[in-house]
Amino acid sequence: MGDFTMPSLGADMEAGTVSQWLVKPGDEVQRGDVIAVVETEKSTIEVEIFESGTIDELLVHEGERVPVGAVLAHVISRAPRAVATTTSPSSVTNAVPPAAAITDTDRVTVATTVTTPTPATPHPAVLSPVVRHLAERLGVDLVTLPGSGPGGAVTRHDVEQAARRTDDEARVRTRAAERKPKSKRKVAAPPQPVHRVASSPLARRRAAELGVDLSALRGTGPHGSVIERDVQRARAPAPVEQAIPAEAEDRQAAMRRAIGALMARSKREIPHYYLSTTIDLTAAMAWLTQANVERPVTARLVLPVLLLKATACAVERVPEMNGFLIDGTFHPSEAVHIGVAVSLRTGGVIAPAIHNTARLSLDEMMTALRDLVGRARTGILRSSEMSDPTITVTNLGELGVEAVFGVIYPPQVALVGFGRVTEQPWAHDGMLGVRQCVTATLSADHRVSDGHRGARFLAEIDRLLQEPEKL
Repeated sequence: MGDFTMPSLGADMEAGTVSQWLVKPGDEVQRGDVIAVVETEKSTIEVEIFESGTIDELLVHEGERVPVGAVLAHVISRAPRAVATTTSPSSVTNAVPPAAAITDTDRVTVATTVTTPTPATPHPAVLSPVVRHLAERLGVDLVTLPGSGPGGAVTRHDVEQAARRTDDEARVRTRAAERKPKSKRKVAAPPQPVHRVASSPLARRRAAELGVDLSALRGTGPHGSVIERDVQRARAPAPVEQAIPAEAEDRQAAMRRAIGALMARSKREIPHYYLSTTIDLTAAMAWLTQANVERPVTARLVLPVLLLKATACAVERVPEMNGFLIDGTFHPSEAVHIGVAVSLRTGGVIAPAIHNTARLSLDEMMTALRDLVGRARTGILRSSEMSDPTITVTNLGELGVEAVFGVIYPPQVALVGFGRVTEQPWAHDGMLGVRQCVTATLSADHRVSDGHRGARFLAEIDRLLQEPEKL
């Protein structure tokens, strides 16, 4: 029998609250299944289990707060002979692999020793509780959904693909309805004249954000048009129901305290050194523009994808930047799991990981980045995404910052920052011109690397960005 314990979902986490169990005693679980939802001071995390077996007993009630390491449930491990058909003897004796090595298929595969064929079973009989929960959340009908797992089992991947297909079909139907001509047989009433308020695009966007009626405003712009300043002056007072609840304020304050404590510890214990360099992005920006011409709007790439991929590839060539310093010993990581700093709408910053970043294509990276940022801001992250980033990247360029010198997230040993893209005078091939540039910075731990290695790392990022087509 094994124990499922409260995981550490960040260096600053001391305790968490079990807000929801997704399993009950007697349920079969597979390694990588999400079995509980845990609320921390920063976010709500879906916690995965890394041992296949049967849930024997849940020891913590929903809503109960317990410290990191506390036993949450007892799990009856699967017998060795049941996994021998899919796992080599060496891998059975090894430690549990990192969450990044878990695939969607791993999460739902049910090992079996049955040698005789069994009749097909309806989906509900071969579903894990986690898949049922995911389907319910995404609104996917499991009765008609074909499964790609063993014995026709529906996997997490099947559910997610079905949800994406449903969304795509809905968008296609909406576009078709918009393009469909109205029937000539119907005599429509003459359209009523619509009074369009003369206003700037920024004013319209600001009015939508602030709940201001443009038709009630007197414009002070050219020809009486409403401009952003007019909207700000007439800003509607926030209704009472939109006020931030005291509970949300308390949580935000707790998050600030947790972040502050972690950063204070980082500055106190880690001997930081800082480097910066200016990178010519002209080639990267031109390639990005050309690549997006051939892509639909929903699949277009953004510059941060190139920056993340270049950082991940550079880390493989300068491994001193990738890993953890624990008890005075550096443990380099073979895998590159880049933590992406995401600002939360409620305040604060969280840095979940994109796993195996260097191995992803740019399109896969774009999908992963969009998904990760979206889930981080809605409070739906997984424990593996919070517990194992090997290096963090922060990008404040969209806020107009030209350079950022960050504080390392312990036990990591490096953090990379990117500012906004600016036009700068640049000598190239003996000619002086204007180029698009970005300032890249490095905050690194002097106990693991030095300025020479840090400079080589930044130079490698620069070199990679000059050949974006190879990323």
